[in-house]
Amino acid sequence: MELYGRLTSDEGAVDDFGFDPALVDEALLPALRPLYEKYFRVEVTGLEHIPADGAALVVANHSGTLPLDALMLQMAIREHHAAQRNLRLLAADLAFSYPLLRDVTRKLGHVRACPKNAQRLLESDALVGVMPEGYRGLGKPFEERYRLQRFGRGGFAAAALRARAPMIPCSIVGAEEIYPMIGESRTLARMLRLPYFPITPTFPLLGVLGLVPMPTKWTIHLHPPVYTDTFPANSAQDVRLVEKLAGEVKDTVQHALNETVGRRSSLFS
Repeated sequence: MELYGRLTSDEGAVDDFGFDPALVDEALLPALRPLYEKYFRVEVTGLEHIPADGAALVVANHSGTLPLDALMLQMAIREHHAAQRNLRLLAADLAFSYPLLRDVTRKLGHVRACPKNAQRLLESDALVGVMPEGYRGLGKPFEERYRLQRFGRGGFAAAALRARAPMIPCSIVGAEEIYPMIGESRTLARMLRLPYFPITPTFPLLGVLGLVPMPTKWTIHLHPPVYTDTFPANSAQDVRLVEKLAGEVKDTVQHALNETVGRRSSLFS
């Protein structure tokens, strides 16, 4: 009850978004640690590309039917970065649509994804995480695994330009296979007001057991930053530049995914 009370109150919050870093370290991330260390056996490289302080934007691919990749990325940075930085992830509206899910999301430091919130975080020198594929990446068919979907309109690049913050491309391999999505039910998605209702080899056939993810081996690679502080102050208004920088980040992530997937010998090792 004490944890539930902390989740549902403003106790411990350090900003208007409801972020509670003490609760994250004491309860939320420890609950995820067995999944991170023992089940997915996550390996992370390139953490040196994340600055020790100041604003920066981590831009990652998104996949896996459920957003476990976002949580594993948050944990990797908090646990293994030299400065143990907190990653403030931009989350979809759905994460704020249900009471308990909303409370956990807020306490974890995630904020509703919109340009205004991204700007507020970057201007406060936060390390911000964005997965521009959104639901298109999270709910794509298994046959399209490791093929990046559209990166929105490049709004993340515009936000980085306004804040003069570096963008750090991030490639995550392993999440695509945890829930191989072989189909979807649009009828159930509409009934439940979800962006998609996945059908996997085990779900909904096996019911709750079908929600157990495959124990794939994960790798998270952070790549050299794309800097924005060399451009004029009004560069965020330049549509071509925004598209160019967003495309550069996307190309880096796609190339890294291709290389990593091509090198691995097994999904599980």
